[in-house]
Amino acid sequence: MKMGSSSSTGRRSRCVTSASSSGFWRHDERGGRPPEAGGGSYRPWIITEIVFETHSLSEDNDRGLATGWGHGRLSERGEALALELGERRRSDGLTAVFVSDLNRAVQTARMAFEGSGIPVLHDWRLRECDYGDLNGRPAAEVHSAVKDLEEPYPRGESWIMAMERVSRFVDDLPLRWKGERVLVIGHIATLWGLARRIDGVALADIRSVSDPWREGWEFRLSDLA
Repeated sequence: MKMGSSSSTGRRSRCVTSASSSGFWRHDERGGRPPEAGGGSYRPWIITEIVFETHSLSEDNDRGLATGWGHGRLSERGEALALELGERRRSDGLTAVFVSDLNRAVQTARMAFEGSGIPVLHDWRLRECDYGDLNGRPAAEVHSAVKDLEEPYPRGESWIMAMERVSRFVDDLPLRWKGERVLVIGHIATLWGLARRIDGVALADIRSVSDPWREGWEFRLSDLA
């Protein structure tokens, strides 16, 4: 599997990708011709498009609390935003919606896509970072409790651990959804995990991925057919 165009897998490759009238093709240094020229050593890249949206505003957001692995529920404003998300994405060519199994994300997906016919699939790996003993505490207290992304929260996980489980979700996605356009609804840890795995964003720069906030991020995951 190849990561996004702005990153490198870290493996040395003796292959190159060329454009032909049939699309993008991969061939090795021994040569070869694209399919329309009768070549047999070319293989096409298949692009899986991943759209990310955060869950809608929750009651804990309004209170300044970091819910973490708590479930939470949407605020009245959050419910309205979930409906807007559905209006924005129902006709966006999606073949599936993947959502964190925490209630605030599940509620967002249900309100956005109920009755649309688009399958909504829950996956615990898309959860927020587990703040352990600090789940549900004031956000300022939670985010000052660890010195860096590698330090776990008390009886919880580190941000790196959270990003690694999101990475495992990405690794599994092409097994069934290669070449499709899918939506992921999750949290900060979900977004950071996608950006690190697909675009190769360095840890030193990972916080900038979610700043400034916006309505949706898009990633392109490349795989050989």
